[in-house]
Amino acid sequence: MALKKTKTPVKAAKRAVRTIKVTPKSTTKYVYFFGNGKAEGKSGLKELLGGKGAGLAEMTNLGIPVPPGFTISTTACVEYTRRRRKYPPGLWDAVLKYMTRLEKTMQKVSPNIGFGNSSNPLLVSVRSGARASMPGMMDTVLNLGLNDQTVQGLIKKTDNERFGYDAYRRFIAMFSTIVMGMKREVFEECLRAKKISLRCTHDIDLDACALRELINEFKVLVHRHTDHDFPQDPIDQLRMGINAVFESWNGDRAIAYRRIYKIPDAWGTAVNVMAMVFGNMGDDSGTGVVFTRSPSSGEATLFGEFLSNAQGEDVVAGVRTPQPITKLEATIPAAYKALTKIHRKLERHYRDMLDLEFTVQEGQLYMLQTRIGKRTGIAAVKIAVDMVKERLITKEEAVLRVEPEHIEQYLYPVFDPSTEARYTKQGKGLPAGPGAAAGKIALTPEQAITMKAAGDRVILVRMETSPDDIHGMSASSGFLTARGGMTSHAAVVARQMGKVCIAGCEAVEVNGDSSVRIGSVTLNRGDFISINGFDGSVYCGDISVMASEVVQVIQGTLKPEQSERYQYFLKVLQWADTFRALDVRANADVPDQAVVARGFGAQGIGLCRTEHMFFAEDRVEIMRDMIMARTAADRMKHLDNLLPLQKQDFIGLYKRMDGYPVTIRLFDPPLHEFLPKREDLMVKIAKAELTGKDSDGLAETKRILARVEELHEFNPMLGLRGCRLGILMPEITRMQVRAIIEAACEVTKEGGKIFPEIMVPLIGIWGEMRAQKRVIQEVASQVMAEYHRVIPYQVGTMIELPRATIMAGEIAEEAEFFSFGTNDLTQTTFGFSRDDAAKIIDFYMTIHDHCPRCQAMDIDQKTMLCRACGFQITERLDNILTGDPFTTLDQRGVGELIQIAIERGRATRPDLKLGICGEHGGDPSSVEFCHRAGLAYVSCSPYRVPVARLAAAQAAINHGISSAARQASLPRRQMRTGKKRGKTATRSRQ
Repeated sequence: MALKKTKTPVKAAKRAVRTIKVTPKSTTKYVYFFGNGKAEGKSGLKELLGGKGAGLAEMTNLGIPVPPGFTISTTACVEYTRRRRKYPPGLWDAVLKYMTRLEKTMQKVSPNIGFGNSSNPLLVSVRSGARASMPGMMDTVLNLGLNDQTVQGLIKKTDNERFGYDAYRRFIAMFSTIVMGMKREVFEECLRAKKISLRCTHDIDLDACALRELINEFKVLVHRHTDHDFPQDPIDQLRMGINAVFESWNGDRAIAYRRIYKIPDAWGTAVNVMAMVFGNMGDDSGTGVVFTRSPSSGEATLFGEFLSNAQGEDVVAGVRTPQPITKLEATIPAAYKALTKIHRKLERHYRDMLDLEFTVQEGQLYMLQTRIGKRTGIAAVKIAVDMVKERLITKEEAVLRVEPEHIEQYLYPVFDPSTEARYTKQGKGLPAGPGAAAGKIALTPEQAITMKAAGDRVILVRMETSPDDIHGMSASSGFLTARGGMTSHAAVVARQMGKVCIAGCEAVEVNGDSSVRIGSVTLNRGDFISINGFDGSVYCGDISVMASEVVQVIQGTLKPEQSERYQYFLKVLQWADTFRALDVRANADVPDQAVVARGFGAQGIGLCRTEHMFFAEDRVEIMRDMIMARTAADRMKHLDNLLPLQKQDFIGLYKRMDGYPVTIRLFDPPLHEFLPKREDLMVKIAKAELTGKDSDGLAETKRILARVEELHEFNPMLGLRGCRLGILMPEITRMQVRAIIEAACEVTKEGGKIFPEIMVPLIGIWGEMRAQKRVIQEVASQVMAEYHRVIPYQVGTMIELPRATIMAGEIAEEAEFFSFGTNDLTQTTFGFSRDDAAKIIDFYMTIHDHCPRCQAMDIDQKTMLCRACGFQITERLDNILTGDPFTTLDQRGVGELIQIAIERGRATRPDLKLGICGEHGGDPSSVEFCHRAGLAYVSCSPYRVPVARLAAAQAAINHGISSAARQASLPRRQMRTGKKRGKTATRSRQ
């Protein structure tokens, strides 16, 4: 039904009251206005107004040209969801009130303008805006308020028939897709057919007559697919648009995005309703996105793109490849001058690199959004360092601005130049995400997921990506798109995910879901392709990669002064080192790993797994002979052969860690790991018996099988390993301790400074620690006497069993340090096997709402209706796990056990040294926990050392306490067991 000329939101509200339940007024403020240089909100209200709403309010208060409007708070969205798609009391009345206020504001520049006014219509956009940036994951509607009557008023007002019909056909397609649930492809196909019939290449080539025909065809499609006419009442359109934005918070792609980036479901999204400005009114109009600095390299220059005669979504959607922002200076110089002035003002105000959206309407610039810009790791570090030099931010702020993932990107591989030169470049696009990637072509998100699950490296190739592709993008190593620019959806997501991306490669032509043409070559799904995200080059084939500049410097193949990137990388980490309280060590088993660890700034070795040294070719046979031996004397003969080899390994580690501690874990795994597999031996025996060949070898194989059978355990992870093996076969411990101390004596003889820490694994009982320590001390004393040297060594244990954490007070009577082995401690606390638990954990990390009526798990996340039987679900299930406990430390369970061990251990031995040596030592959240818990160090793999250094600094800055103050502030629980050191000697121990 068409509206009368004079109908306004107030009058429409009277009609609306008859169709909705009247609710009591609420004192909660849900709506916040901005316009005319004043706003009810500000940048600090991001949690309430969302990032977009807070940015619009702040720009308005700064006097920057922003179309007026209002923001519906995130609180309203949360309430809407909680009330099962019903508005909280007072919200709709407030929306109508603020629409009237928006009309009055607009009437100051355009008399008689009104929402639904058929002679001078006010059109609005309805846009989402969560507190965390979620580019493209939720919905936006532009040109809302158009219908068959208001479009004529728009044409008459602007004297531009083509513009009016173009706006209306865009609105019908967008509204029907987002609000009414139709497929976007339905309208795209209709538009494509129209262009083909008229021999047009681009949308802008269609004249007013063609657009008017398209509108009629679109309305027919709407009725055919929905059984409803396209809504003509602007007030109904507004309500439906707001609902759609609210509901997009629980859309599949938004949920998937939140899972990837760990954004809480409870946050909700704000809704921004603002007066439309139009970039599609002619050649003096347009729309664009700019960054105040390059999001790829960090260079301090205005960077972005502009599309003339287009609307805002055209840029990020990638439907046309935009022009560089410098083209705006040539076409609309006044708008470009205003934009450069505004971007400098905003960057100085926010003191960060910003992402700005703008529209130029008939030469007048309007700002539509400002937010902190997504950036690559390369750019993040450069921007942070440069802004310190420019005195915009402090060093502390610079360290906090760089995310741990940004540091990792400095280690990304690049193509080997000599290999790359042998390949023919098939295309070139825009380098939107740095790095080098090679993989098999996937042409749909579903293909990417399947190929990734099969273990393949995947490159997702699309004409352009959309938010619906997020699952496939997450599974891919890189993206290649035919359309779109440096600010397109693919580019933004690549920078956020830290993946390689080339956008706008016009040589790419995707043919359905089976093949793609790149230049002159046609490739099929599953063929290899290589993309260079540094220069935008595309190659057919699988190009080998090489180390990044930073890694080359660490490896000694590139001089530090030859790499500017290394200099920026080094500067941020040097600043981080001045703030952190935690030491950062590395897990390293061989000298080469120790070299890398020191190059990345490790302050010692936190875990040397000695058993890894025995898997070398020249040692594994000796090790097997030792295992096959039946007596301790026979075992010693073979261990004597291993002794000089292991000693040389320790000498290499000591020399490369001169002056830093080296924590050496004694032999840990079950012995059967060094023997052939039982099944393989049985097959070998069966074949030999069938053929009658190799009778001598057959006897030996049977002897090995017999020993394997003897050593077989149903649960070897909790079997004869660690200290238990050292107690039953003390000769193994003796050989290793002799190698450790002899190596230390020889290196100190040459002037080296050595601090070995001997760590006994799998301790759970005080007596185990005592027994192994006696052996260690006895052998160490013998060796030092032989060499006439004193080595300042320590003996400690790896805490990896729940009982060890509970009995830490007793164990600390013998142990001089604790190193928490969080990998096994997580296994034994959860009862998960790390090698088998992936499927369980993945399942637990996903919301699995099920229908109580039919038990189906096919639930529509927007409506909470069971798709199988139509039942309305009234209660949502939360994830069983919010994260993988083998990746990020479980602070409530495993972390609580660690806290108990710390407190009980220190109650016995106040100077007890504490560290962590599981892979959690390189996880930022886990590092933050270690800082709060009062540990002395974390230890992780060598390539995670830079991440741990940064994470430790950020933890110290965020908690604002020094190492000494942190120790003093540790909580002290009432001890239920364990007493002070030296007072438990008479108590029985188990």
